[in-house]
Amino acid sequence: MHGFFHLSQTNFLAFNLTKITLIKLFRQTYANIILITLLLMTVFISACGTQPSTKKPTTPKTPIKTIIKKVIVTQTAEEKLALAQTLNSQVDTAEQTSVQQQTAITILLVEASELFLQQKNFPKALWLANKTSKLASQNHQITYRLLLVKASSLHALNYHQQAYQQLQLANQLVSYTNNNTTGTLKLTLNYYQTLSDVLTAQGKLILALNAELNAFALNQNATNEDIIALWHRLETLSQWQVIQLVKRKPPFIDGWKELLNYSHRFGANTQSYLRYLSLWQQHNPTHPAMSIIEYLQTVNSTKSNIENIAILLPLSGSQKNAGLALQQGILAAYNNNAASNIHFIDTNKIVWKNITEHFSSLNIDHIIGPLLKSNVETFLNISNQQVTLQIPTLLLNLPTQHPLASYQTALSMRPEDEAVQAAATLSQRAFNKPILLSHKDRVSKRIAIAFSQQWQLSTGNAVEIVYFNEGKQMQVNLKESLDINDSQTRIKQLNARLKHIIKSEPRNRRDIDMIYLIGTAAQTRLIKPYIDVNTSPFADIIPVYASSRSHSNFNDKNNTNDLRGLTFTQMPWLLDSKQKNKHLAKLSNKLWPKRTDSLSKIFAMGFDSYNLLGKISQMKDAPYIRHFGQTGVLQLNNKNILTRSLIWGQYHSDKVKQIVMD
Repeated sequence: MHGFFHLSQTNFLAFNLTKITLIKLFRQTYANIILITLLLMTVFISACGTQPSTKKPTTPKTPIKTIIKKVIVTQTAEEKLALAQTLNSQVDTAEQTSVQQQTAITILLVEASELFLQQKNFPKALWLANKTSKLASQNHQITYRLLLVKASSLHALNYHQQAYQQLQLANQLVSYTNNNTTGTLKLTLNYYQTLSDVLTAQGKLILALNAELNAFALNQNATNEDIIALWHRLETLSQWQVIQLVKRKPPFIDGWKELLNYSHRFGANTQSYLRYLSLWQQHNPTHPAMSIIEYLQTVNSTKSNIENIAILLPLSGSQKNAGLALQQGILAAYNNNAASNIHFIDTNKIVWKNITEHFSSLNIDHIIGPLLKSNVETFLNISNQQVTLQIPTLLLNLPTQHPLASYQTALSMRPEDEAVQAAATLSQRAFNKPILLSHKDRVSKRIAIAFSQQWQLSTGNAVEIVYFNEGKQMQVNLKESLDINDSQTRIKQLNARLKHIIKSEPRNRRDIDMIYLIGTAAQTRLIKPYIDVNTSPFADIIPVYASSRSHSNFNDKNNTNDLRGLTFTQMPWLLDSKQKNKHLAKLSNKLWPKRTDSLSKIFAMGFDSYNLLGKISQMKDAPYIRHFGQTGVLQLNNKNILTRSLIWGQYHSDKVKQIVMD
């Protein structure tokens, strides 16, 4: 087992570089490399010789104890290399002395590699650490130190995956040592700090934060600035990311979770927030975040003064129904608020070049809309050219050509965001072989690609995507994806060889352990039962997850037994959930009983957009503030885009219930 950590096994991880790259790296340190090479060759030859040398040294030898004392006082990498050379030239014939000398040489080389790392001479640190591994294969403590040098050097040279592999070896070494020996090797502050940096570079933010929290717990010199910096990373997490981090149970996470919860829910209300911060202090008197409570108490997050709001919607033309649904949602939130005035403007009738004068005459101080993407681009083009039109604006669609200005915010309802949340959540549930069934339309393909990319990022593995078409071709695609056709062929071949027909059933692939379905509600009602029917009775039930497109309140008025077990993401407004405004939902169903799911989503968007106006300026001052709306839990990112965290629902035999995906 010791040999597992020998250089010959780990060398390929640290040096997965091309020869050309190595030559470029070594030219920078050619003189020192020659010195080190000669030194190590001498040590290796001395250690491997079968006959001790009988020649007496021509120069007086310095006592070994004196040399070992010098190891402690040397300061630079070059000094340590020079001392190692001196020690190597005085190899004694006695076995005990030779062991002492080789240990001293090894320690000097390890410390030299660490100093080269501190000097940011990463190629030399990496090369020396790799060479020194030959001398330290049986010393776990030294091997661990060298693995960290390699990991840090590789990370600095942008070989992040190779750096991560070195850190994995360090973790395995610590586990092996503690489980199989009497050693007490532990993961150190340096390990967690390097791991956090590597995972951040790989885009694995939750894992990086978990490592950072472990590093923080080991840091005896952490300052208030360090705690505030850690808080700034935590406050940007979405709801589902917080859940993922909590599941990993890093140090102090319970206190951080409670502080985040209070900040998310009450941060926009100063009086309530101060009260809950005081409550948090009572619950967590020894938590390190106690030192930043005073900072949180002084964060200035004030609401904007809103008097006249212009709302740009398509109230005529082909998108009239969408504009009217959004208008009705805004009016429901407005509720005849005497403190402000709202002015609805039909984007199909307005003269865009005169919009500045029109807004000026109405004393507009806030804008909601436009809704349609083409109108968003037109509006931004005018707004960016005219200073008088630089008014706080909440766009209801994401621009594709113009970046957002500081006074502009966009509400994102992109389905790709939903796919990212689903993939990140499901990837934590130990599924080894998922497949993704997606319709071939443009939106479904976008969702499928976003899911696949996030799955790859979260797990390091690719997910198989199977696209299907409408009609009879749908069954053909599904049979191929589940290998039902191959099973039926084998059955026919077997019956052809036998005199009697045997009773048999086609069997699906046994390696699939999860299906993520992307399609409309109508498509899902055809696909889900087909998956259930074609699952072998000898196999485990394959769990099926889906996007919000698979769920339809409008269609669920009929029997939902065929969808039993289907789990999906959805906005609170379309699910019987704790966050849903049930009074408003009852009134909406009474006024518009035949409203489609797509128009219901737009109605909820209008309701949230009006309520968000007063919070957006607060969110910019305090990124931890969330809006628990009908379209989801909304937060403002550093690009001025409001993103959503959705909830999960599941079909049971007779109804749909909200579930917690922990």
